[in-house]
Amino acid sequence: MANINDKLSGNVQGMFYVDQQCIDCDLCREIAPKNFTRDNVAGYSIVYKQPETDEEAEQCLEALKGCPVEAIGDNGK
Repeated sequence: MANINDKLSGNVQGMFYVDQQCIDCDLCREIAPKNFTRDNVAGYSIVYKQPETDEEAEQCLEALKGCPVEAIGDNGK
């Protein structure tokens, strides 16, 4: 699971975040495009908007569960 101490600085504050384990696979951006985006300079994904609807929250959880390197966390408040 993602480590809050390794949270990437580009994430917005809130429940979900991406940490330094990200390999830029694009899975989270495909599953939850309203919440995850690519930091093109650094070359990894970040949470640019926390979920505002149940559907977005479900998509973020799906991305968390599907992340191949467990780089997405859900306790980054």
